[in-house]
Amino acid sequence: MSEFTDMYEDNGGVHIFSGIPNKAFYLAAIAFGGYSWEKAGQIWWKTLNSGQIPARCNFQQFADATVDCAKEELGDEAAKIVRKAWTDGGVT
Repeated sequence: MSEFTDMYEDNGGVHIFSGIPNKAFYLAAIAFGGYSWEKAGQIWWKTLNSGQIPARCNFQQFADATVDCAKEELGDEAAKIVRKAWTDGGVT
């Protein structure tokens, strides 16, 4: 969000500035390749249903949970991809 600006294009930037977790998901999906639901989608879905997300979860906690899930489901390389996506999105 460090590059957020007020704009009229894109209905005020609803897609451009759709959110930090969305950007991390996008970056992870691109890095994995293929269809987004095959790896990144599975990681995010399983994370959301894992019971690891506290009621007042912050970005760092969610990032850590997705990395843990990626490692558990797909191994160390997947965890590195997800961590890099969050880092590139400005969270870790």
